[in-house]
Amino acid sequence: MNEYPRHLPAEERRAATVAAMVELAAQQNPNGISTTAIAQRMGLTQGALFRHFPTKDAILQAVMSWVAERLLERVDRAAQGAASPVAALRAMFMAHIDFVTEHPGVPRLLFGELQRPGHTIPKQRVQTLIQHYGERLRGLLEAGRAQGELDARLDVQAAAVLFIGSIQGLVMQSLLAGDVARMREDAPGVFAIYLRGIGSGR
Repeated sequence: MNEYPRHLPAEERRAATVAAMVELAAQQNPNGISTTAIAQRMGLTQGALFRHFPTKDAILQAVMSWVAERLLERVDRAAQGAASPVAALRAMFMAHIDFVTEHPGVPRLLFGELQRPGHTIPKQRVQTLIQHYGERLRGLLEAGRAQGELDARLDVQAAAVLFIGSIQGLVMQSLLAGDVARMREDAPGVFAIYLRGIGSGR
Protein backbone atom coordinates (compact mmCIF):
# COMPACT_ATOMS: atom_id res chain seq x y z
CA MET A 1 0.00 0.00 0.00
CA ASN A 2 1.33 3.43 -0.91
CA GLU A 3 2.38 5.44 2.15
CA TYR A 4 3.08 8.72 0.33
CA PRO A 5 0.33 11.39 0.04
CA ARG A 6 -0.59 12.12 -3.55
CA HIS A 7 -0.60 15.89 -3.13
CA LEU A 8 2.49 17.48 -1.61
CA PRO A 9 4.31 20.82 -2.01
CA ALA A 10 7.31 20.64 -4.34
CA GLU A 11 9.99 20.45 -1.62
CA GLU A 12 8.11 17.78 0.29
CA ARG A 13 7.64 15.81 -2.92
CA ARG A 14 11.37 15.98 -3.61
CA ALA A 15 12.12 14.80 -0.06
CA ALA A 16 9.62 11.97 -0.45
CA THR A 17 11.30 10.93 -3.70
CA VAL A 18 14.67 10.75 -1.96
CA ALA A 19 13.12 8.65 0.82
CA ALA A 20 11.54 6.30 -1.72
CA MET A 21 14.87 5.82 -3.50
CA VAL A 22 16.66 5.02 -0.22
CA GLU A 23 13.91 2.56 0.77
CA LEU A 24 14.01 0.79 -2.58
CA ALA A 25 17.81 0.55 -2.43
CA ALA A 26 17.50 -1.35 0.86
CA GLN A 27 15.45 -4.01 -0.94
CA GLN A 28 17.15 -4.38 -4.33
CA ASN A 29 20.20 -3.56 -6.43
CA PRO A 30 20.23 0.25 -6.79
CA ASN A 31 21.38 -0.05 -10.42
CA GLY A 32 18.12 -1.81 -11.21
CA ILE A 33 15.85 0.83 -9.70
CA SER A 34 14.00 2.62 -12.48
CA THR A 35 12.11 5.89 -12.37
CA THR A 36 9.01 3.78 -13.04
CA ALA A 37 9.66 1.81 -9.82
CA ILE A 38 10.20 5.02 -7.84
CA ALA A 39 6.99 6.54 -9.20
CA GLN A 40 5.05 3.36 -8.43
CA ARG A 41 6.44 3.32 -4.91
CA MET A 42 5.08 6.82 -4.44
CA GLY A 43 1.76 6.18 -6.18
CA LEU A 44 2.61 8.63 -8.97
CA THR A 45 2.94 8.55 -12.73
CA GLN A 46 6.39 8.94 -14.26
CA GLY A 47 5.24 12.27 -15.66
CA ALA A 48 4.44 13.55 -12.16
CA LEU A 49 7.85 12.39 -10.93
CA PHE A 50 9.65 14.06 -13.86
CA ARG A 51 8.12 17.41 -12.90
CA HIS A 52 10.44 17.34 -9.88
CA PHE A 53 13.38 15.31 -11.21
CA PRO A 54 14.06 15.18 -14.98
CA THR A 55 16.32 12.08 -14.75
CA LYS A 56 17.34 9.27 -12.42
CA ASP A 57 20.75 10.96 -12.07
CA ALA A 58 19.00 14.04 -10.72
CA ILE A 59 17.33 11.85 -8.10
CA LEU A 60 20.69 10.27 -7.23
CA GLN A 61 22.23 13.71 -6.89
CA ALA A 62 19.50 14.71 -4.43
CA VAL A 63 19.95 11.46 -2.53
CA MET A 64 23.72 12.00 -2.16
CA SER A 65 23.14 15.56 -0.98
CA TRP A 66 20.62 14.27 1.57
CA VAL A 67 23.04 11.59 2.80
CA ALA A 68 25.89 14.08 3.17
CA GLU A 69 23.78 16.59 5.06
CA ARG A 70 22.13 14.07 7.39
CA LEU A 71 25.23 11.98 8.11
CA LEU A 72 27.49 14.95 8.85
CA GLU A 73 24.76 16.49 11.00
CA ARG A 74 24.44 13.21 12.91
CA VAL A 75 28.16 12.76 13.61
CA ASP A 76 28.64 16.46 14.43
CA ARG A 77 25.86 16.29 17.00
CA ALA A 78 27.36 13.15 18.52
CA ALA A 79 30.86 14.62 18.73
CA GLN A 80 29.72 17.93 20.24
CA GLY A 81 28.36 16.21 23.33
CA ALA A 82 31.58 14.31 24.03
CA ALA A 83 33.97 15.10 26.88
CA SER A 84 37.23 14.43 25.01
CA PRO A 85 38.59 13.81 21.51
CA VAL A 86 38.57 10.04 22.01
CA ALA A 87 35.02 10.13 23.38
CA ALA A 88 34.04 12.21 20.34
CA LEU A 89 35.60 9.67 17.98
CA ARG A 90 33.72 6.84 19.70
CA ALA A 91 30.45 8.82 19.53
CA MET A 92 31.00 9.54 15.83
CA PHE A 93 31.73 5.89 15.11
CA MET A 94 28.53 4.70 16.79
CA ALA A 95 26.44 7.53 15.32
CA HIS A 96 27.61 6.57 11.84
CA ILE A 97 26.72 2.92 12.49
CA ASP A 98 23.29 3.94 13.79
CA PHE A 99 22.68 6.04 10.66
CA VAL A 100 23.48 3.13 8.35
CA THR A 101 21.38 0.74 10.43
CA GLU A 102 18.41 3.08 10.11
CA HIS A 103 18.99 3.60 6.36
CA PRO A 104 20.44 0.35 4.94
CA GLY A 105 19.80 1.51 1.40
CA VAL A 106 22.40 4.27 1.78
CA PRO A 107 25.58 2.13 1.61
CA ARG A 108 24.16 0.21 -1.35
CA LEU A 109 23.64 3.51 -3.18
CA LEU A 110 27.09 4.83 -2.22
CA PHE A 111 28.95 1.68 -3.25
CA GLY A 112 26.96 1.49 -6.47
CA GLU A 113 27.65 5.11 -7.34
CA LEU A 114 31.38 4.84 -6.70
CA GLN A 115 31.58 1.93 -9.14
CA ARG A 116 30.14 3.94 -12.01
CA PRO A 117 32.69 5.05 -14.62
CA GLY A 118 33.37 8.72 -15.22
CA HIS A 119 32.95 11.82 -13.09
CA THR A 120 29.24 12.04 -12.33
CA ILE A 121 27.76 14.72 -10.10
CA PRO A 122 26.42 12.14 -7.61
CA LYS A 123 29.90 10.61 -7.39
CA GLN A 124 31.38 14.07 -6.78
CA ARG A 125 28.90 14.53 -3.92
CA VAL A 126 30.11 11.27 -2.36
CA GLN A 127 33.75 12.35 -2.72
CA THR A 128 32.96 15.71 -1.10
CA LEU A 129 31.21 13.91 1.77
CA ILE A 130 34.28 11.73 2.38
CA GLN A 131 36.52 14.82 2.25
CA HIS A 132 34.44 16.72 4.83
CA TYR A 133 34.13 13.64 7.03
CA GLY A 134 37.89 13.17 6.89
CA GLU A 135 38.48 16.79 7.92
CA ARG A 136 36.38 16.26 11.04
CA LEU A 137 38.25 13.07 11.89
CA ARG A 138 41.69 14.62 11.39
CA GLY A 139 40.75 17.52 13.66
CA LEU A 140 39.74 15.17 16.47
CA LEU A 141 42.75 12.92 15.95
CA GLU A 142 45.13 15.88 16.09
CA ALA A 143 43.40 17.14 19.25
CA GLY A 144 43.68 13.70 20.82
CA ARG A 145 47.36 13.55 19.98
CA ALA A 146 47.98 17.05 21.38
CA GLN A 147 46.15 16.18 24.62
CA GLY A 148 48.04 12.93 25.10
CA GLU A 149 45.05 10.65 24.57
CA LEU A 150 46.54 9.28 21.36
CA ASP A 151 50.02 8.18 20.35
CA ALA A 152 52.26 11.24 19.87
CA ARG A 153 53.68 9.62 16.70
CA LEU A 154 50.24 8.89 15.27
CA ASP A 155 49.85 9.21 11.49
CA VAL A 156 46.65 11.24 11.54
CA GLN A 157 45.86 10.73 7.85
CA ALA A 158 46.26 6.95 8.10
CA ALA A 159 44.18 6.87 11.29
CA ALA A 160 41.35 8.76 9.56
CA VAL A 161 41.44 6.33 6.64
CA LEU A 162 41.35 3.36 9.02
CA PHE A 163 38.39 4.86 10.94
CA ILE A 164 36.33 5.11 7.76
CA GLY A 165 37.59 1.74 6.53
CA SER A 166 36.52 0.05 9.77
CA ILE A 167 32.97 1.32 9.30
CA GLN A 168 32.97 0.28 5.65
CA GLY A 169 34.11 -3.20 6.66
CA LEU A 170 31.30 -3.53 9.19
CA VAL A 171 28.79 -2.33 6.62
CA MET A 172 30.03 -4.70 3.92
CA GLN A 173 29.95 -7.72 6.24
CA SER A 174 26.44 -6.89 7.43
CA LEU A 175 25.23 -6.59 3.83
CA LEU A 176 26.83 -9.92 2.92
CA ALA A 177 25.24 -11.56 5.96
CA GLY A 178 21.87 -9.96 5.26
CA ASP A 179 21.77 -8.76 8.87
CA VAL A 180 22.07 -4.99 9.23
CA ALA A 181 21.55 -5.10 13.00
CA ARG A 182 24.81 -7.04 13.26
CA MET A 183 26.71 -3.77 12.83
CA ARG A 184 25.50 -2.44 16.17
CA GLU A 185 26.63 -5.64 17.89
CA ASP A 186 30.09 -5.68 16.32
CA ALA A 187 30.85 -1.95 16.31
CA PRO A 188 31.94 -1.47 19.97
CA GLY A 189 34.50 -4.27 19.74
CA VAL A 190 35.84 -3.03 16.42
CA PHE A 191 36.23 0.50 17.77
CA ALA A 192 38.00 -0.81 20.88
CA ILE A 193 40.59 -2.55 18.70
CA TYR A 194 40.95 0.59 16.56
CA LEU A 195 41.51 2.69 19.67
CA ARG A 196 44.17 0.33 21.02
CA GLY A 197 46.02 0.78 17.74
CA ILE A 198 46.09 4.58 17.92
CA GLY A 199 46.05 5.13 21.68
CA SER A 200 48.84 6.53 23.83
CA GLY A 201 49.05 3.35 25.89
CA ARG A 202 48.11 5.21 29.06
